[in-house]
Amino acid sequence: MGAGSDRPAYVGRGRYGVNATRLAGRPCRREDGPLRIREIRVFAVELPLLEGRYAWADGRAVERFDSTLVSVATDDGLVGWGEVCPLGPAYLPAHAAGARTGLAEVGPALLGCDPRDLDLVHRRMARALKGHPFVKSALDMACHDLAARAQGVPLATLLGGTDGEAVELYRAISQDTPEAMAAAVARYRDEGYRRFQLKVGGEPDVDIERIRAVRAVLDGGEVLVADANTGWLPHEALRVVRAVRELDLYIEQPCATLEECLIVRRACDHPMVLDEIVDGVGALLAVWRAGAADVVNLKIAKLGGLRPTRLARDLCVELGIAMTIEDSWGGDVTTAAIAHLAHSTPEPFRFSATDFNSYVGRSVAPDPVRRVAGRIRAPTALGLGVEIDEEALGPPILVVR
Repeated sequence: MGAGSDRPAYVGRGRYGVNATRLAGRPCRREDGPLRIREIRVFAVELPLLEGRYAWADGRAVERFDSTLVSVATDDGLVGWGEVCPLGPAYLPAHAAGARTGLAEVGPALLGCDPRDLDLVHRRMARALKGHPFVKSALDMACHDLAARAQGVPLATLLGGTDGEAVELYRAISQDTPEAMAAAVARYRDEGYRRFQLKVGGEPDVDIERIRAVRAVLDGGEVLVADANTGWLPHEALRVVRAVRELDLYIEQPCATLEECLIVRRACDHPMVLDEIVDGVGALLAVWRAGAADVVNLKIAKLGGLRPTRLARDLCVELGIAMTIEDSWGGDVTTAAIAHLAHSTPEPFRFSATDFNSYVGRSVAPDPVRRVAGRIRAPTALGLGVEIDEEALGPPILVVR
């Protein structure tokens, strides 16, 4: 903040606050007084894919991800981290440049706020920016990290406590030829995965071949989800589900709207997963009232952060709906947040979760997530359990103080 000014300062690339490096990632327990947010920093991080390319419905594909990391520092030197990483600009109504522009709007509203008061954090963000939940997700995540660090516990403790030994992961299989997708599934089976999300949503005859080729290499008890990512029209979806009626699989988000998905649901013998249309509690209740899904995918950024996602998760438990806990994409911070939220979800309701760190070729922190044969466990260190290497990040693109 400039001398004699009480306005937030926006500092461009290459200019840090005085104590920014010293504060980063410092664990702390602070319960004896108020905490006040004094600085927010925003970083752009490029995450290349280990497999080179990730493709899904309608010919959409990405080769690298544009992620945004956010650090939130309090007046006594405690720092929390958050991350938001859209799956490109053409998957959900979210994109990386929009996240960073939105953070410049929302960030000043949180200065002086106690990050542990998560209800107030969300009210302030809502007043500063209407909608755009993905923008608010990274700040929400960082405040959760701070709240848990201040209390001296892992984040999973604040989210309900860990349940069970580990969380089953699914492996997403990028859209390709039937033979290539079957080979990828066989390779990941050897690594311990037992749940697979097959990217379909293309030409129905080819999708039928993809499903048959992959199911043929799986054993009984191994889970196959054919995820169309809204890529079929109802008549195309009906052709596919009727052609594979005898196979053991789930059908995920066949069409773009709830009404279209219900057409498929009523003619389908397979259990159904809904994802893209579940963007809040209202949508979740509409899905439940219609009996439209057996499983829902809860993406942290899509719902606006850990607080609203936890609310949706707890509602699913009350309604008896199984869940996949995940996000649109991300790296170290997002993977840790998913692990904490998933591991604190009651085990009978956990359908699966995602480990994004195993897909990308860049890390900016020692990986705290514990993996065993296609399963993941929440970190046990304070907060998210992630200690960011700021030298690996480079200078921030925005500082609000």
